[in-house]
Amino acid sequence: MSRTETMDLTKRGMLQSSGCNRLMDRAESLKRDSVMSSGGSAKVRGSLERKKSKSFKEGESYPSLLITDAPGSIAAVRREQVAAQQALRKLKIAHYGRSKSTLTSFNSSKIVPLVHPHPHPHPQRCSFITPTSDPIYVAYHDEEWGVPVHDDKTLFELLTLSGAQVGSDWTSTLRKRHDFRKAFMEFEAEAVARLNEKEMNAISIEYKIDMSKVRGIVENATKILEIKKNFGSLEKYIWGFVNHKPISTNYKFGHKIPVKTSKSESISKDMVRRGFRYVGPTVVHSFMQAAGLTNDHLITCYRHIPCTLLSTNR
Repeated sequence: MSRTETMDLTKRGMLQSSGCNRLMDRAESLKRDSVMSSGGSAKVRGSLERKKSKSFKEGESYPSLLITDAPGSIAAVRREQVAAQQALRKLKIAHYGRSKSTLTSFNSSKIVPLVHPHPHPHPQRCSFITPTSDPIYVAYHDEEWGVPVHDDKTLFELLTLSGAQVGSDWTSTLRKRHDFRKAFMEFEAEAVARLNEKEMNAISIEYKIDMSKVRGIVENATKILEIKKNFGSLEKYIWGFVNHKPISTNYKFGHKIPVKTSKSESISKDMVRRGFRYVGPTVVHSFMQAAGLTNDHLITCYRHIPCTLLSTNR
């Protein structure tokens, strides 16, 4: 064999050996990939199996009610909300009726608070009523504030109390309400107007009421008698400023409620002209709120709707 043929055979053998080596390397690579893939999937399956609930049983079916009716589920909470809304609607219909024709039959002489369907025992009130508010003040808010008043004696009383709370507060004034009634003969304007200087001084000492305020109340009684001669009653005079219909406001926040308005300023101006005392715009606006000439209950307060309905029934 020549030298050239020997070199050709050697090259061919080296090429065949190189090709075999490449095939073997490829096979080894595929085998490693297969092992790694099967191992990774096994790890994933293992982690998933570990996350399954212990009470979960493979192959069993579970009804959807166990999910939707479970306590605390979104569906259960939503159903409770809808049920509460429907209950509130039924209560409103049963209490006030569906239309204005049924509203007119509502007895405006007595306020029956709307039963609140919320399980919480305390209904939502105006923001100035807090958990630390005096019970007498809370009762005044719930039963009187914003309720239209058409009785002359009660109007005289509320006008007096509104003036008396200047420099003080409503809670302190309401605590002395009984003393005011005793001192001024249950606010009979005719009897109060006849009080002389000696009697006024005795009232001031006995009931600890400032003498200037006692004189002011007596003078207001004499002006009320003049009002009755000219208008027939104090009620007709006062309610004439609002066309005998309460002003219904829609305040959302307590700080939005004004201390005086253009209406209270016009009423104050006329009363001062007629000789009334302690009837500034702020006092008059407080009197308007107390006597129900304006309903300043916040729209979030449970008393807003009943007081608004009373304004439509007269």
